[in-house]
Amino acid sequence: MMSHNLREDEYFGTGLLVLRLASPLLFLLVFLGLAAAQTTDFKGETVTIQIGYGPGGGYDTYGRALARHYGRFIPGNPAVVAKNMPGAGSLRVANHIYNLTARDGVEIGLIAASTALEALMGNDQAKFDVTRFGWIGSMNQDVSFCGVWQGPGVAASFPDMLKLESKELIFGSAGPAAISHQHPLILRNVFKANIRVIAGYEGQRGVNLAMQRGEVNGACALFVSSINAQWWPHVQSGQLRLFLQMGPKTTNQFGQVPDVFDFVTTEEDKKVLELHFKQTILGRPFMTSPNLPKERLAVLRKAFLDTMKNREFLADAQKMNLDIDIATAEEVEQLLKEFVGYPKNVIEKARAAIGR
Repeated sequence: MMSHNLREDEYFGTGLLVLRLASPLLFLLVFLGLAAAQTTDFKGETVTIQIGYGPGGGYDTYGRALARHYGRFIPGNPAVVAKNMPGAGSLRVANHIYNLTARDGVEIGLIAASTALEALMGNDQAKFDVTRFGWIGSMNQDVSFCGVWQGPGVAASFPDMLKLESKELIFGSAGPAAISHQHPLILRNVFKANIRVIAGYEGQRGVNLAMQRGEVNGACALFVSSINAQWWPHVQSGQLRLFLQMGPKTTNQFGQVPDVFDFVTTEEDKKVLELHFKQTILGRPFMTSPNLPKERLAVLRKAFLDTMKNREFLADAQKMNLDIDIATAEEVEQLLKEFVGYPKNVIEKARAAIGR
């Protein structure tokens, strides 16, 4: 009701003045409300999972398994699309994700654990600071093997490969940033195994085909999950012989296969191997851009953990022979900080071990 002490024109003039004064505050409140909604609700958006390797391999299988279920646990239930972006052992994806801005669509990268440490290992093509990524977690803390395709003159055991008269073995890999490339180089440079590495294959499926064609003799970065899903018939038949586990986590699932740490003779070499092989604890880590708002990252992290506990997802993973043994975002960050903090002499020798 209008005040009896004010004329009508004075009343409405006062109201307009109050509205003018309130407008900036109202605008700010509305803006903050919209920003909060955009931060925590992904409705109508598309979340893209960029897989650092080609179709058909272990990374592709894990990435697409997550994509099928992830959106149900993200507020707003956005579409989740998995895409392949192979290149340089997943280094292409790492650089791509790192350079996304807050204005870009939401993208999640799936890379090799070794790729995360490429800058630390002196690769000037790694255009990122590993500690700044928005880490989401890893679906599995896997065990990695090296194996050789049986053929004339091919050594069947690691001690045989260390003999001076042993035949040179050729290993295939995706690229210098990939574990499939670095692990055999470590066997050559630290242990003097007679090994050469050829890069450029599109993931482990490409290496598998190359072994069957006789182009290469062996491969590393054979994870338990990948062996079960893709390589088991070859292992079971004896055509692919697993000759070494790349610790620190081991398994007897495929028989008594020695661990690489069994052959270490000095404490310094042990530290070098830890820097390289403890990466397998990270499995296949997922991350986002450093520029993604923290509130949105927190939502994606929670959705990841919720997905990993979901019965429907776990049943799907079991059908695909995928092992689920997660590393949380916090565990990934802690281990990466540990790696960055290694003594300079160990880092330098670790670089030399992979030819840097």
